[in-house]
Amino acid sequence: MNDFAQSPSLILLPAVDVAGGKAVRLTQGEAGTETSYGDPVDAAGEFVDAGAQWIHLVDLDAAFGRGSNTAILRKVIKQYRGVSIELSGGIRDDASLDAALEAGATRINLGTAALENPEWSADVISRYGEAIAVGLDVRGTTLAARGWTKEGGDIWDVLERLEEAGCSRYVVTDVTKDGTLRGPNLDLLREITSRTPKPVIASGGVATLDDIAALRQLVPLGVEGAIVGKALYAGKFTLAEALDVAGD
Repeated sequence: MNDFAQSPSLILLPAVDVAGGKAVRLTQGEAGTETSYGDPVDAAGEFVDAGAQWIHLVDLDAAFGRGSNTAILRKVIKQYRGVSIELSGGIRDDASLDAALEAGATRINLGTAALENPEWSADVISRYGEAIAVGLDVRGTTLAARGWTKEGGDIWDVLERLEEAGCSRYVVTDVTKDGTLRGPNLDLLREITSRTPKPVIASGGVATLDDIAALRQLVPLGVEGAIVGKALYAGKFTLAEALDVAGD
């Protein structure tokens, strides 16, 4: 246990996914599986009060192309200025990217745009560097795009292209595990970290404090952090407990 306590810490990013103005969680990223958890500002506030240094903030309506929650996202960012915000969902052109950065987001997570518009995403990566991460949402070895409703190519081909573009960070989600509380895909994370020297943030499936401990053991391989969502909302553990295990 002493060895574990001295191991590098894992950064935790509690998730606030917003749809229809409410904080929600999906199962396997599917529209129509939303469970509502109330006001996104309040949800973020509870995480901040518990010690979160990062919030993973997602506009699900923008990701699915059915609207946006821009005003609410801005409110969350403004309310918690001392916390770093990773923003995701529907950022596919200069206008939406500039608006997200101007709102105060620390880091932008590109998803569909990185798959469907490689020239633009390569340009954005070169211009903004550390402020840009790319989300790799995976089913098997096939990437998912458009709110996980379309196929987006082979993960290894896309990863190679993004490496050439100089991408600074990857957010890796096993879509089949997201929102299911079935545990993270450790094998996928090991495989990705073996193919890139860039930091990787794990997403999807975290259900127990043991899962967080297992992810922390991958930090020396390149897993920098983990997004935690449904387990927190379902009361599987508290963020304070998770931060303690993560060493964050």
